[in-house]
Amino acid sequence: MELEALRSIYEGDLCFRELSPVSFQYRIGESGDPKAFLIEVSWPETYPQTAPVISMDAFFNNTISSAIKQSILDKLMVEVEANLGTAMTYTLFEYAKDNKELFMENQPVNTVTSVSNSIAIGTPDVPASKKKDKKEQLSKTQKRKLADKTDNKGELPRGWNWVDVIKHLSKTGSKDDE
Repeated sequence: MELEALRSIYEGDLCFRELSPVSFQYRIGESGDPKAFLIEVSWPETYPQTAPVISMDAFFNNTISSAIKQSILDKLMVEVEANLGTAMTYTLFEYAKDNKELFMENQPVNTVTSVSNSIAIGTPDVPASKKKDKKEQLSKTQKRKLADKTDNKGELPRGWNWVDVIKHLSKTGSKDDE
């Protein structure tokens, strides 16, 4: 039932992402915001009687110091303890949204930390999310120039990079017939 409720509540919300029927991500803050962070909540089989696995291992969080991550996770675990036995994923996401400024007040802006910052609470049984590689976007003009250079199969014509031998020889003044 909680799964259906989450789907209906966050339908169309770009911050919410369902990784699997038992694993969810929520981005707190806007994409360009240096104090934005991403929370991943995974439900174990005995959820909600046992605490969900809360993780901040996503690549999105690499700019956040490990102390701040641990502080956020500790505060979320207090909220988990208060709601143990009830459906709490929505409550955790909303709690994080409401306290974003408090959580990130000690996070320096424009600081890059090590990529190996990895903190999770619980036993993560769900594999981490995989980001899809974006294709390079070409402008209309770039596409047109590319199409002009290639044939209908997308291949460059034979000899497109050959040097015009006659023109080259005439510029160098070299004569082979003497």
